[in-house]
Amino acid sequence: MKMRRLGARGPTVSAIGLGCMRMSNFLGSNVAENRNSEEDGIATIHAALDSGINLLDTGDFYGMGHNEMLVGRAIKGRRDEAVISVKFGALKSHNGAFLGFDTRPNSVKNFAAYSLQRLGVDVIDIYQPGRIDPNVPVEDTVGAIADLIQEGKVRFLGLSEAGPEDIRRAHAVHPIAALEIEYSLATRLIEPQILPTARELGIGIVSYSVVAQGLLLGNIERLLPADDPRAQLFPRFQGDNLLHNLERVAVLKELAATKGFSPAQIAIAWVLSRGDDIVPLVGMSRPSRLPENLATLNIQLSPDELAMLGQAFAPGAIVGDRQPTRFKHLAPE
Repeated sequence: MKMRRLGARGPTVSAIGLGCMRMSNFLGSNVAENRNSEEDGIATIHAALDSGINLLDTGDFYGMGHNEMLVGRAIKGRRDEAVISVKFGALKSHNGAFLGFDTRPNSVKNFAAYSLQRLGVDVIDIYQPGRIDPNVPVEDTVGAIADLIQEGKVRFLGLSEAGPEDIRRAHAVHPIAALEIEYSLATRLIEPQILPTARELGIGIVSYSVVAQGLLLGNIERLLPADDPRAQLFPRFQGDNLLHNLERVAVLKELAATKGFSPAQIAIAWVLSRGDDIVPLVGMSRPSRLPENLATLNIQLSPDELAMLGQAFAPGAIVGDRQPTRFKHLAPE
């Protein structure tokens, strides 16, 4: 397994990480669905660890805590093989409805206590708010995580979906190891300011949604059915936005066919090519997906191919907001 260090002060992790969210029903309202997926989820984590993937990304709000418990069962007896990254702060009702964020210091420490219990571990490797809470100074949130580091309950401090100003303010309180943020061919918002700020401060990037909620899989040919959650939640999957975006994806599909890979593999390889300080998260819920994703580590994109992709997916080429409208005020754009 190829390894990369997360920033100047962070842990050494596998060049790709495992996103565990899809192993649980994200809304958390269907307990039976969660239970039915557990066997595959645990098998996927075991296969990933066997292959050398050690970065496991979860959140305390994934499946209402179910995802953390699943990860905890999977790493039992293999704790030293895993670097566990946990996001916190999202609030949900019993039916999965989003209620907002809470990153007040006492809440941070409460969330951490429950995560430690669900994961069955003594320490969380990377701990980070899932978003910057507009009602809480980032210094207060980071200060609470710094307390947990002093107490030996957290190893490294992370941020997620933070802009340059918040990154600098947080880093002034305690060094940040990694910033988890959306980054892909379809979402290049970090390039003008966020990525340079992270590199200046020695902060690694953990990129999620590297296939842009499935847009870069290359398997969408027309408008999505009305009951597809993406058509309901994500503006880039709606109406004329989607039709325009599929024209961009056609370039990716053509290059992938020429090279003998899938569009998703090329999309992941592109993220890997952006720097050794960037670690893409690959979401899997079945071990059968692992070989395809591991193969991305050996894909070489030529300068001409990178230039072609860069032009086809130049910032702004993909239209429509990347996140649901209800999260727009929490995004760093």
